[in-house]
Amino acid sequence: MSVALVTGSGGLIGSEAVRHFAGLGLDVVGIDNDMRRQFFGAEASTAWNVLRLTSDLGDAYTHHDADIRDRDALAAIFKRYGRDVAVVVHTAAQPSHDWALRDPFTDFDVNAGGTLNVLQNVREHCIDAPVIHCSTNKVYGDRPNSLPLVEQETRWELSVDHPYFDGIKEDMSIDASLHSVFGASKVAADIMVQEYGRYFGMKTACFRGGTLTGPAHSATELHGFLGYVMRANMERRTYKIFGYQGKQVRDAIHSHDVVAAFEAFFRNPRSAAVYNLGGGRHSNTSMREAFTLAERITGQEMVTEYVEANRVGDHQWWIGSNAAFQADYPDWKQVYDVPMILQEIYEANVDKWVPQS
Repeated sequence: MSVALVTGSGGLIGSEAVRHFAGLGLDVVGIDNDMRRQFFGAEASTAWNVLRLTSDLGDAYTHHDADIRDRDALAAIFKRYGRDVAVVVHTAAQPSHDWALRDPFTDFDVNAGGTLNVLQNVREHCIDAPVIHCSTNKVYGDRPNSLPLVEQETRWELSVDHPYFDGIKEDMSIDASLHSVFGASKVAADIMVQEYGRYFGMKTACFRGGTLTGPAHSATELHGFLGYVMRANMERRTYKIFGYQGKQVRDAIHSHDVVAAFEAFFRNPRSAAVYNLGGGRHSNTSMREAFTLAERITGQEMVTEYVEANRVGDHQWWIGSNAAFQADYPDWKQVYDVPMILQEIYEANVDKWVPQS
């Protein structure tokens, strides 16, 4: 028996990983206790996704309603499957700047402590299994905001002769910048994943994601940019724009393309690998441009409210470079761009996201 163990299995990337690795013939074990509902409320619950996975995959998927902070519960799961675990995909996290500020203890315990718990269990029970960790571009803090950005009509942009025009590389420092409480807890997790790779010789990878997106996202205001743009438009919600004239830029990568990268690493793993992974120049948008695309798809205007102050530690411009990953895994190719992503999110939710009376 070969097992793929996925934490955060009800979430966007976790559920995509469950389906993908089940499709490769592995038995998939999922760990998810729907903390997203606790973080962001009922509309962000992942319970619907877990039910769908259980229904669609049958015996190929086994779900554990466990908390990655619970060391005894986690150890019991890892001990049960032991050396049969062929890969660990760690996606469980507290993902919001704003929420982390409300409860720094929980944020750090989930993001940093939970990651340490996963790593130590892999070391003790299935040390040969590659660990694929969903890190974030927020480990760079607000360093990207020091780039010489130029204001254009709909976005902030770099000049074409800048070394990072094609995307920010992993050589950008994570030091001496403001990260937010969330960013700091993700830095701790990121560094620990690298350390277990270097110190213990384990196969580990930190994927520093840009905007990860797709139709399986339980989109809510505090997390899920493109999904929430579409949701706000379809449900006639007021979308709050926080600073930068709504011209802040994000690269966006579909969960399918993310998990295809995970498979590539699983098949040929390295120790302590670090990769930026995002839409790059292939798939990026400003907030204003995303509004225009959403309006074109639905035929109705966005309802927006502008807030002058930007979110603390937020990126004014982020386009990441996938060059390092593509150099190591040249067969990996992106499929989706932003218009395709938004169209798919719309089609997946057209009967669900309707104006509330």
